[in-house]
Amino acid sequence: MKLIRAIIRPEREDEVVKALEAAGIVSLTKMDVLGRGQQRGIQVGATVYDELPKVQLMIIVDDAKVEPALAAISAGAKTGQHGDGKVFIGPVEAAYTIRTGQKVEEASAPQTA
Repeated sequence: MKLIRAIIRPEREDEVVKALEAAGIVSLTKMDVLGRGQQRGIQVGATVYDELPKVQLMIIVDDAKVEPALAAISAGAKTGQHGDGKVFIGPVEAAYTIRTGQKVEEASAPQTA
C-alpha cells in the first residue's frame, strides 16, 4: 500500500476528485492548508502573500493503483502555471479499521487516509 499526498490549487479540487473517481479511486481525505513553493508566494502591488491557500488530498491505494492515481491527480490539477502543486508518495506499513480493530490487508485496502 502507498500513501499519496497531493497539494493542489483549491480551484482545481473538483477536477482532481472527478479524475480520481474516473480512475476508480473514490475514497480520500481533504484538508484546507496554506503553503508556498519555490516562488515564495505572490506579490500584488505592494502586498506580498507568502502563504497561499491550497488543498491537501490524502489517499491510500494498492501499489497497482499508484500510477492511475498519479495520472488522475496530474490531469485534474495541471494548469501549466507556477503553483499547480506537488504529489508525495510513500509506503504504508499497516492499516487498521477503527470500528473492528482488524488489520487491513493490501488486496482489500481502503483508499482513504
